[in-house]
Amino acid sequence: MGTAEQIQKWADEAEAGYDVNQLKRRGRGRQGRGAEPMQVVAVRLTAEELETLDALAEREHLSRSEVIRRAVAGYAAWMTM
Repeated sequence: MGTAEQIQKWADEAEAGYDVNQLKRRGRGRQGRGAEPMQVVAVRLTAEELETLDALAEREHLSRSEVIRRAVAGYAAWMTM
């Protein structure tokens, strides 16, 4: 579908009206991972480190973020032994 067609589809949808209750059920943003707020942390990786990370994420069917979180949790557990 081209850009003009997509814009027309959105306009038609808006003109028909929205189900407010359905919109409210959608929620906003990413689903939370817990009760506490999370913070974004920037990390610089080399191309090789990023390739390794992406390969691991793909192999395990995880996101980059989840691989990093698991690595940090594992390292923290190992350091407290």
